[in-house]
Amino acid sequence: MSSSSASLRGLYVITDDRLTPSGILLPAVSAAIHGGARLVQCRNKSTDQPSRESQARDLLQLCHDHEVPLIINDDVELAAVIGADGVHLGEEDMALDEARVRLGPRAIIGVSCYDSLGRAVRAAHAGADYVAFGSFFASPSKPNAVRASLSLLESARLTVNVPICAIGGITPANGATLIKAGADMLAVINGIFAQPDFAAAARRYAQLFS
Repeated sequence: MSSSSASLRGLYVITDDRLTPSGILLPAVSAAIHGGARLVQCRNKSTDQPSRESQARDLLQLCHDHEVPLIINDDVELAAVIGADGVHLGEEDMALDEARVRLGPRAIIGVSCYDSLGRAVRAAHAGADYVAFGSFFASPSKPNAVRASLSLLESARLTVNVPICAIGGITPANGATLIKAGADMLAVINGIFAQPDFAAAARRYAQLFS
């Protein structure tokens, strides 16, 4: 676990190829940060590798200008090449221990745990900096995602010793319930980037943590 883990709390925004294409990516993320985002994940599934790298480098500079960490979704090699602050790993991605060797001890490594407390316990023991559960609610980004429960969050809070992230269909109206159940971070895509005012949308989530 890196030394950055203790500061992982608050709104965690995730970019989306459809909602944040290259033309609006930087101003959209900048607005979300101004609204209170504490962590940014670059999630790009559609463009070619050179374009992904260029986009990620620009995003990293923006995030560092605002002293906000940038996490790369899935792609450990891209995170290493651009010097990103960390990576988020799904079930089919590089193993956590391999990612740690590639990225070093200071990298923030998060792990998707879906609806599995056991996976979260194993990830925490293996050195993950945070674990993520979800989807908690219906999500347009991943409509077929497995569903996680509030009781899972409550159990995780008592079982794992790293920050916990909740994801999936989270709104300002239902987010407080997740925080109360044990979530340290709320990961949001559509709740920010599908809204007309990114900064105002981010502010509504950020206020849940105050």
